[in-house]
Amino acid sequence: MGKLKFLFLCTGNSARSQMGEAFLRAYAGEHFDVFSAGLEPKGEILPVVRQVMSEIGLGMEGQHSKSVNQYLGKVTFAYTITVCGGAEEKCPRVFLSMGKHLFWPFEDPAAVTGPEEEVLPKVREIRDQMSDKIKTWLLEQGIQPAKIG
Repeated sequence: MGKLKFLFLCTGNSARSQMGEAFLRAYAGEHFDVFSAGLEPKGEILPVVRQVMSEIGLGMEGQHSKSVNQYLGKVTFAYTITVCGGAEEKCPRVFLSMGKHLFWPFEDPAAVTGPEEEVLPKVREIRDQMSDKIKTWLLEQGIQPAKIG
């Protein structure tokens, strides 16, 4: 049996879903083919997200902002995780009717504004919350997360 396909879905695919993709691939890439997408993709990953992920040794090479439409009717996901309320409300029902659907809401790093000395700690906090959630979920599935960094 092949690896299970796993989709992180949010609105812009510029922050949370990208972090989820990077974390799950690093922690359990041997178990899952991991994807991320947005309902209204921004076209880029936020530089602050790339920065805070690289701080812990996770580069996001090969990842880019993309639309969920590129997967509709083409990929069957075992898991779809929506990471924001907007995506949860507007998620194409086809993804909710296949596999398992989970809602893991996190604050939006794109909505954090202000000077860098205020933005960075908040985005790091969101990053760490996502990491903890994914590691906890993996342990609940009987999968030991790989070490990163």
